[in-house]
Amino acid sequence: MTFLQKVQNAKDLIKEYVDAYPRHGVALSFGKDSMVLVHLMAQIEPKVLVFAVLSNTEFPETLALRDRVVKDWNLHYQEYVFENDVTKGIGDCCRAIKVEKFKEAVRDLDCWFSGIRKDEGFTRVDFQQVENRDGLLKINPILDFTEKDIWRYTAVYGLPVNPLYGRGYRSLSCSRCSAMEQDENESERAGRWKGTICEGGECGIHTQSLRNTVKVAE
Repeated sequence: MTFLQKVQNAKDLIKEYVDAYPRHGVALSFGKDSMVLVHLMAQIEPKVLVFAVLSNTEFPETLALRDRVVKDWNLHYQEYVFENDVTKGIGDCCRAIKVEKFKEAVRDLDCWFSGIRKDEGFTRVDFQQVENRDGLLKINPILDFTEKDIWRYTAVYGLPVNPLYGRGYRSLSCSRCSAMEQDENESERAGRWKGTICEGGECGIHTQSLRNTVKVAE
């Protein structure tokens, strides 16, 4: 599949689910992938709801990019902030508290759009473009994009970029659980929770249910 075909397929998928599910939103982390996704979505629905779930330990560069993008792109933007416990090790960074805050962000939605890609790391190779978890749809329009495709799109459309990528990071989260590239053969997400059993893994928002379910006593 060519780069242009991937872009068109992403737009077609976005339009299909935007039209079918009025209560929808797109997650923005201000990383390279979600920046591409929001740019794609704005071409289909200029005032789409954009939400971010951020911690108190974000990089200053990420927050500066947020301020610029929200203003310059005139986003319909909502932000949810959670507090990381800095006394804990990086293996416990984000995770459960981020998932809980994400549940709050998508509570009133039937469908949300995510900027994950299959080739980022071992945890994402089996993800699907459309996923249903307890009645909440997650749509992954750029799932088949490669890292090269993301940078190509960013260059073609002149998207703003977090300067941390130019300093050696390939995958960004908060300042505690992100590390620079150390080996040219490592996966793109190898810098996440570096040196812990969680290295290259997931915080849970893409693998757990984001619906709070209540068990009924028998």
